[in-house]
Amino acid sequence: MNETAYWLKDYPPGVPAEIDPDSVRSLKQVFEDACSKYAAKPALSNMGRTLSYAELGEHSRRFAAWLQKQAGLSKGDRVALMMPNILQYPIAIIGALRVGCAVVNVNPLYTARELEHQLNDSGSTVIVIFENACAVLEEVIARTRVKRVIVTGIGDMLGFPKGPVTNFVIRRVKKMVPPWKLRGALRFNDIMKAGSSLTLDPVDISGEDVAFLQYTGGTTGVSKGAVLTHRNLVANTLQVVAFMPELSTIKDAVVITALPLYHIFALTSNFLVFMRVGGHNVLITNPRDMAGFVAELRRVRFTFITGVNTLFNALLNTPGFDQLDFRSLKVALGGGMAVQAAVSERWRQVTGRHICQGWGLTETSPVGTANLPGNTDFTGSIGYPLPSTEISIRDDDGNPLPTGSVGEICIRGPQVMRGYWNRPEETAQVMLPEGWLRTGDIGRMDERGRTFIEDRKKDMILVSGFNVYPNEVEGVVAQMPGVLEVAAVAQPDEKSGEVVALFIVRKDPALTSEQVIAFCRRELTGYKVPRSVHFRSELPKTNVGKILRRTLRNELSAV
Repeated sequence: MNETAYWLKDYPPGVPAEIDPDSVRSLKQVFEDACSKYAAKPALSNMGRTLSYAELGEHSRRFAAWLQKQAGLSKGDRVALMMPNILQYPIAIIGALRVGCAVVNVNPLYTARELEHQLNDSGSTVIVIFENACAVLEEVIARTRVKRVIVTGIGDMLGFPKGPVTNFVIRRVKKMVPPWKLRGALRFNDIMKAGSSLTLDPVDISGEDVAFLQYTGGTTGVSKGAVLTHRNLVANTLQVVAFMPELSTIKDAVVITALPLYHIFALTSNFLVFMRVGGHNVLITNPRDMAGFVAELRRVRFTFITGVNTLFNALLNTPGFDQLDFRSLKVALGGGMAVQAAVSERWRQVTGRHICQGWGLTETSPVGTANLPGNTDFTGSIGYPLPSTEISIRDDDGNPLPTGSVGEICIRGPQVMRGYWNRPEETAQVMLPEGWLRTGDIGRMDERGRTFIEDRKKDMILVSGFNVYPNEVEGVVAQMPGVLEVAAVAQPDEKSGEVVALFIVRKDPALTSEQVIAFCRRELTGYKVPRSVHFRSELPKTNVGKILRRTLRNELSAV
C-alpha cells in the first residue's frame, strides 16, 4: 500500500489495511465453500419460498451440469441472463460460473435494439430469460449468435401450488406476458429436471478467468462490457467483508435485495458478500410496488439493506414503513447516486441509523470507498478507500494533486476491471500507467483521507443510480427524420436525482415533443427516456463545432 494512504489511521480496530485477493481462487470456490459450510442455513428467499445453501448448491449444480453436458458450454463461453430478482437468477449465475462461463447480465426492461447490441457484442450463445421479455428477444434473435433459449416464469421456483397460481395470474389475469414464439425454446424447470441426472465435471477456474461482462454506457453511444475477472469480484467481496466486520459477527444476517441483481451494486454488495458470510438474501422482485415491499419487510427481521437515494426516500414516504421493527438493522448502505443529507437524517429518525454512503463504478466491481458503518453523523463524503484500495486526485494530464485540491478521482486496487470487452481504444482512455483508473468523477480528498464528489467530468446522466450516456440517447433521437441536431443533458429531479432532457434543432417544424418521447419509448429502456424536450433554433457550440452540453445543463439548473 502507498505510503500516502493516510486514511488508514481512521480505520477502526480489526479492519486490515490490505486483503489477499488470491486467498480465494475464484467465485466458484466462494459458492462451493458457502454451500458446504452453511448447508442448513437459509440462503435465498423470494415471494415466500426459501432455499437453503445446500439446496442452492444442488440447484446450481444441476444447471451447471446441463450447460456442460447438454448445451456443450465450456470455460470462456458467454451466458446471458435476463431476469428480475427471482430465485432462478442466482441459481443461473452460480451454475454458469461453476462451468467457467462468463455471465452477461441483461436489464430485463431492455428494448429490442439494446438487447440485440448486448447479445452481439458479448457473443452470448445461451440466454436465460423470463417470459415477460420473450417477445423482445423474438424480434432480434435471428440476428444474434444465440443458439439456446431457456425461458422461465416468475413463479417457476415457488413450488406447488403457489408457483402455478403465480404464473397463471401473471399470464392470464394481469396479462403481463406478451405473445411470443421462439423455436426450440426450453423451460427452466425442464432444464433443472434434466440436470438432476447429469454429472458435473470439475472445471479449473483461476482468478484471471472472466466472470462477468458487466455492461455500462460508452462514449461512442453504445454500451460496452467491463471485463470483471474472478479475482476482481473475489477481491471486492473480501474488501467489503473486511471493511465491515459486523458482517461476519452477526449470527443470522438478513439482507434485503431490492436493487436488481443485474446491477453491479446488488450483485456484489448483496449477493456475493452475503454468500461469503453465510447471510440470507431476501429478493424483492418488484420494488416499485412499495406497499408490497413494506409488507415483505414486515415479515423479516432484516439486518442490512442496500439501496439508492430514491429507494430510501420512497420507503420513507410509504405508509406503514415507520411502523416496522428496526431493532435488528445494523447497516443501510447507499450507493449508485448521491445520498441526500435530508433523506439520511429522516432515515435516522425513523430507523435509528444514518445511511452509510459508499461509492464505486461498474469498472471497480463496484465498491471503491465507503463511510464507516458505525458513524453517527452524515458526513456528505463517499468515505474512505476500502482495504487494498488507493484513491488519488489527478489533473487532466494524470498528475497527482495536493490534498484538498479538486481534480479527477482515480482509483487503483485489485477490484479494478481488466478493461472493456474488445474495445482497446476505450480502455486506453480510462487506464493510466501503474493500474490507475480514471473514473470521470471530479472530487477532492481531505486531510483524513475522506473523498468528496464535487462534479462529474463525464456528461453521463445519473437516473436513480443508473447511468445514462448522452451519446446513446442522441444517437437514437438523431434517427428521426424531423431532427437536425440534438443534445441530451441531465436535468435535476427531486425524485430521481436527475432525468434526461433533450435540446433539439428541428428539421421538420411540425415535430412535437410528444412524438420525440414516443419514439424514445420504443427504442430506449424507461429510465433513458427523456422527461422533457426543448426546441431551439441553434445549440451552443465550441469553435470546432462541439455541442456545449454543460451550457445547456446549467440553463436547466438555473430554472
